[in-house]
Amino acid sequence: MWKKFLYKNEKNEGKAALDNLDKALLPVHVAVIMDGNGRWAKKRGLPRTAGHKKGVDALREIVKAASAIDIKYLTVYAFSTENWKRPITEVDFLMKLFSYYLDSEIEEMNKNNVRLKVVGYVEKLSENLQKQVHNAEDRTVENTGLTLNVAVNYGGRDEIVMAVRKIAQMAAVGKVDASAVDEQMVDNNLYTAYQPPVDLLIRTGGDMRISNFLLWQCAYAELWFTEKNWPDFQPDDFAAAVQSYQTRDRRFGGLSK
Repeated sequence: MWKKFLYKNEKNEGKAALDNLDKALLPVHVAVIMDGNGRWAKKRGLPRTAGHKKGVDALREIVKAASAIDIKYLTVYAFSTENWKRPITEVDFLMKLFSYYLDSEIEEMNKNNVRLKVVGYVEKLSENLQKQVHNAEDRTVENTGLTLNVAVNYGGRDEIVMAVRKIAQMAAVGKVDASAVDEQMVDNNLYTAYQPPVDLLIRTGGDMRISNFLLWQCAYAELWFTEKNWPDFQPDDFAAAVQSYQTRDRRFGGLSK
């Protein structure tokens, strides 16, 4: 359904760019730091909330694009553990927007074989929002297409500490021997357990840092930055990032083949 009605712009640039990608060299796991909503709004004399709302529209299109070219995993940074420092009015709006997203998009995701997973310390969210999260995950758990990870109340360091704490608790009761702890065990206790590492990390908004996002998973990720603010990020920009990835020489500490 999404693949048939994906692009309606006259030039159809996004579809053309996606169609030109080498399907044999697609990244398996793409992560996106969706930055610049507030700056987008400020440039237009609008409140920051307008930028966040427009950012949801951009996310919808990128999920469609990723699904259309058979990306297997897409992880987006929606709300960090540090974002609680923002004004309470903005935080409340973001939580309501997340709730709206779950209500408005989950049916379409389900129809298009997209599996939703929320990664982060969900227990800090309101009880109603937690129920929405679990319901949305349950409704899509059998889907086998794109897995969409939405990072909410997520911090990379916090995630690693949580994983270490889990392993320490298992060791304390004799379920795990210290000598058996390895990278795979740590990986299996992260929010993204049993998912592949990130191949490509995209950040919009002009900043060139990863901001405590998927620190473990991005160990060997290819990085791609753009000055465009997130609400202006289009499928053709996504295609440009993937195309750049396809030109990279990924050596993982070794030598070129």
